Amino acid sequence: MTAEIINLNKVRKAKERAEKERRAEENRIRHGRTKAEREQDEALRARDGAALDGARIDDAEPGYKRSGETEDDLDPGSVS
Repeated sequence: MTAEIINLNKVRKAKERAEKERRAEENRIRHGRTKAEREQDEALRARDGAALDGARIDDAEPGYKRSGETEDDLDPGSVS
């Protein structure tokens, strides 16, 4: 009649790990996104980025000034 010796720390930690994994699985189900949703968002981001890059105005064009800028604003070497 010998009882099996149980390390209570190991049992406690295993129980905590199992509970943490259960909560993580619930969160993945509740907050997770499907692969199709992630791919769709990535495609939208890429399309929007390409549209923005295509509409970009190059600041290096000669004579280009933003509204409200003066010649001094364009040439940082000049002192007013």
